[in-house]
Amino acid sequence: MSYPQLLTPEEKLAEGKALLGIPRIVVICGSTRFMAEMAEADLRETAAGKIVVKPGCDMKQPHALWADPVEAEALKVRLDGLHRAKIRLADEVLVVGDYIGSSTTAEIAYARELGKPVRFTHPEVDPAA
Repeated sequence: MSYPQLLTPEEKLAEGKALLGIPRIVVICGSTRFMAEMAEADLRETAAGKIVVKPGCDMKQPHALWADPVEAEALKVRLDGLHRAKIRLADEVLVVGDYIGSSTTAEIAYARELGKPVRFTHPEVDPAA
C-alpha cells in the first residue's frame, strides 16, 4: 500500500500563498549603511507588484531601544533570527549595495541553501561570482 507524500513546511507555505493569491515576496538584504538604497528598492519592487520585507532597524543610528549595550546585543540576536524568518518567508532575495559584510554573506548563503533566487543591485559583489 502506498501512502501520499506529505508536504514539507516549505511546500505547505508555497501552496498556501498560491491558494490565497499572495503576490511574490521579496526580502531585501544588505548592510544598514544602505538604508536609503533599500527604501528605493522597496519602492521599485512594490511598484512591480511584490510584497517587500526588509530590515526594520538600523542599529548604527542612536535609539533608546539599543542604548544599553546588553540590551543591544540581545536585540541584535533577535533581529538576526527575525531576518532569517523573513528569508524563509520570501520567494526571492534582493541584495542591495556595493558592499557585502559577514552578516549579509551569511544571509546569502542561507537563502541559497534554501533554494531561494538571489538578485543583486551590484552583481559584482556576489560572493559566488
